[in-house]
Amino acid sequence: MSLVDVETPSGKRFEHHAVRFPNPAVGVIVRRDDDVLLIWRHRFITDTWGWEIPAGGVDPGETIAEAAHRECVEETGWAPGPTEPIMDWHPSNGATDQHFHVVRATSAEHIGEPTDTDEAERIEWMPVADVAGLVRDGQLGDGLSVMGLLAELAGI
Repeated sequence: MSLVDVETPSGKRFEHHAVRFPNPAVGVIVRRDDDVLLIWRHRFITDTWGWEIPAGGVDPGETIAEAAHRECVEETGWAPGPTEPIMDWHPSNGATDQHFHVVRATSAEHIGEPTDTDEAERIEWMPVADVAGLVRDGQLGDGLSVMGLLAELAGI
């Protein structure tokens, strides 16, 4: 977190807090027919439990596709097939430079147990038809997962 000096186009100046993130984050939507791979996990910042897509940080020197593959295997034990970008965005560009990417895979191979056992309490293939209800009921509420899954439902 830092305090930055901002100058507007009109010449006004003010100080503004900014949160800087060194690396982007990636989420992967893994589709298998009419199901999507989700994890049930706890987030300590908000002290909440919810369904999420596999996601995490992109390591230095790593491509978005490589990070999506690594995160999915670490969190679920499923290796996604080839991925394609869906969308990327800055979730709160008035306060942070955080950058999200979401990719889609239409296949996956189970290669074993998750290598990071602290990421998820449960791993499930959920019907895509249930996603909107999970969002509406507050069971799926993190911004990366919601945006990515709603884009998937919209056919983006």
